[in-house]
Amino acid sequence: MSDAGFDPSALARSVRSLPRAIAASWRRSLQFKTVVVTIGLTGLAVFVAGAYMSVSIGNDLFQSRLDQVLVDSARAQLAAQRTFDAAETGDAVNLDSVMGSARNDIATVSSSRMITVYRVPGQDFDPAAPQDFESPGLDAAVISPELREAVSENAEGQWWQSVGFSGSATGSPGIVVGQRVTVPGAGDYELYMGYDLSDQEETLQFVQRTLFVAGLALLALVGAVAWVVVRIVVRPIREAAETSERLAAGELEVRIDRTGDDEIATLARSFNEMADTLQSRIRELAELSLVQQRFVSDVSHELRTPLTTIRLAGDVLYDQRDDFAPATARTAELLHTQVERFELLLADLLEISRYDAGSAELETEPTSIARLAEESVEEMRDLARQHGSELLLVAPGGYTEVDVDPRRIRRIVRNLVGNAIEHGEGRPVVVSVDSSEGAVALGVRDYGLGMKEEYTERVFDRFWRADPSRRRTIGGTGLGLSIAMSDTRLHGGSLDVWSRPGLGSLFRLTLPRVPGGPLGTSPLSLPPTDTEPPVTVPDDAVSGRQDGSS
Repeated sequence: MSDAGFDPSALARSVRSLPRAIAASWRRSLQFKTVVVTIGLTGLAVFVAGAYMSVSIGNDLFQSRLDQVLVDSARAQLAAQRTFDAAETGDAVNLDSVMGSARNDIATVSSSRMITVYRVPGQDFDPAAPQDFESPGLDAAVISPELREAVSENAEGQWWQSVGFSGSATGSPGIVVGQRVTVPGAGDYELYMGYDLSDQEETLQFVQRTLFVAGLALLALVGAVAWVVVRIVVRPIREAAETSERLAAGELEVRIDRTGDDEIATLARSFNEMADTLQSRIRELAELSLVQQRFVSDVSHELRTPLTTIRLAGDVLYDQRDDFAPATARTAELLHTQVERFELLLADLLEISRYDAGSAELETEPTSIARLAEESVEEMRDLARQHGSELLLVAPGGYTEVDVDPRRIRRIVRNLVGNAIEHGEGRPVVVSVDSSEGAVALGVRDYGLGMKEEYTERVFDRFWRADPSRRRTIGGTGLGLSIAMSDTRLHGGSLDVWSRPGLGSLFRLTLPRVPGGPLGTSPLSLPPTDTEPPVTVPDDAVSGRQDGSS
């Protein structure tokens, strides 16, 4: 029966998400990172030390056993040679009996039951000589030809090699020692003795297991110690980070609660002193900013009364300018123009003061951006003609109503179109509106002087001009683009600019369909795909598509 509570798919998802969880912990947790690094370096040190100890112990066990084997085999060879020298040899039966006695002596002295004897090749055949003898497990498959050649060619000395005996299921390591013996009346023989190293291998495996278990225990212990130590250090750091985030969020009263005289307590006191200084400075700046904003607002309001009087007097003079002398008439026109500009400047300053004070609010209502752009274009068409520019509208989308503040959006469009007319050098100005699933975009394209790429970063600064010597031809205040950017941000949108010298500029306004929703990709491309101004555009340049997505 299957377990009703077991969900293989959930287990698979957990396994797949494990690497991501580990990577996230590595990025975010100093404690996790420190513990992992400590365990990793400790594991490397334990591995190197364990490997060195294992190799050293294995070599020592092998060398000790080899020394003992060589001593035992030398004694066994000497005992066998004495048995051969003392025996009476004459017939085959007696020689076989002597060989059997010698093998018993070898087994007794060497403590090895694996004894193999071969007649040295190249001697005259003697029917009475003892035949070759192989012990089980020590045959020609174990004894290499190189060892046999060394023993057969050298009457003196010992020769040995490491081998693997096939007597067990897995095969056990061993040593084979070869020497020469002489049987009187029969000739020279190769004597091989095999020694099993299973006991030494088991000892080495026991040592390795012990080192492995001890290494794991050491890793666990070091990991636990590192976790505890790092936790002691990281906790106040985490507390300081959380306090810093709260300070950055505007909670200027939060402090780190820490006592003692250690380094962490000193850091906490320094942090709290810094927070106190920062809070005091922010309050001073806030009060100064409030005073400045109130001053601008008060001055703007106070100027409205005398400005109204000046405006009325100026209008009277302006209306009667035809009755004045030419110089006086020109003065009346200049007065009228500058009073209008002064009024615009006061209005912009009041709007800027609202944004600086954080009191600007949206008054949203369902609005068709394409229709709003069409109305704004019609209002500014006469101004464009006065400057020799043709004002065109291309709107394949943007007809579906979205919640925006129409007064602010209309002001953005006027500011962008007025800026394009002023810098368009009498060439056409194209206003484009399009939409996508998540956003509505409006672009204003001119083919005038353009700007260097580094200037586009400052084009929304207050009172900034790329060419200070160039005067404003349509009475702008220098605050229009800055206010347009503030209006855009208030809607949660984006206002981008592209410009190149000699190719003109493109300002693109992108607004979310849902207030506060994501913008995604803007329906209008930036940079623009066109580099030349349109030659002819029909009067009904507005597309008939009733807004869906671009």
